[in-house]
Amino acid sequence: MPIVRPALLATTTHTWIGGENIPSTGGFILVLNHVSHVDPLTAAHIVYDHGRLPRYLAKSGLFKNKALAFFLRAAGQIPVERMSKNAAGAFDAAVAAVRAGECVVVYPEGTLTRDPDGWPMTGKSGAARIALETGCPVIPVGQWGAQAILPPYAKRPDLFPRKPITMKVGTPVDLTDLIAQERTPAVIQQATDRIMATITHLVEEVRGEKAPAERFDMKKLGVQQIGNPTKKKTSRRDTA
Repeated sequence: MPIVRPALLATTTHTWIGGENIPSTGGFILVLNHVSHVDPLTAAHIVYDHGRLPRYLAKSGLFKNKALAFFLRAAGQIPVERMSKNAAGAFDAAVAAVRAGECVVVYPEGTLTRDPDGWPMTGKSGAARIALETGCPVIPVGQWGAQAILPPYAKRPDLFPRKPITMKVGTPVDLTDLIAQERTPAVIQQATDRIMATITHLVEEVRGEKAPAERFDMKKLGVQQIGNPTKKKTSRRDTA
């Protein structure tokens, strides 16, 4: 953050709303909508400004670069092999971090939103499962503006003029009635839906608009879940 924060102050203006809802002590999950690859930096900014240090569930591909992997691990980031059985190790690490009193940042959508207008999509179960396992507070955040710095899958950021970033932190998502129940797929889905509904409501407030009645569902719509969905796949014939 000593490097990231000055860079963000030079390239963005920010409005933090409800920051007092970020716990000053103890383990918790911070859950946000995902609109840009710079989201982890802006999330770190608001968390750091309220006296906490974040840990992230970071996609494992980032750890393939040895230099970057060194900094990621030094910062306590947790590699996630998406769409694989090894993702269970990331779940265990996240649970341990929460139980150790840390702030773990999770993007429940699992990837950048594919919604054409940037609204939150349906969620993955990771955040809900961590919350139900630990009983920790789930702090929701609706955010907007980071996509103006770096649109999804853009190669170069647009740093000037400074871009406004707005983040609204809500009160903890109430999962108390679910924590004591057996963690069946239905219970986990119910927790996930509550988390995404709360995030979506906060995004509506930040944007001053109404979200679609039905959240974008990648599986239902057959949309590629990993990588740039607009990038043309290269076939063997193309490379021959």
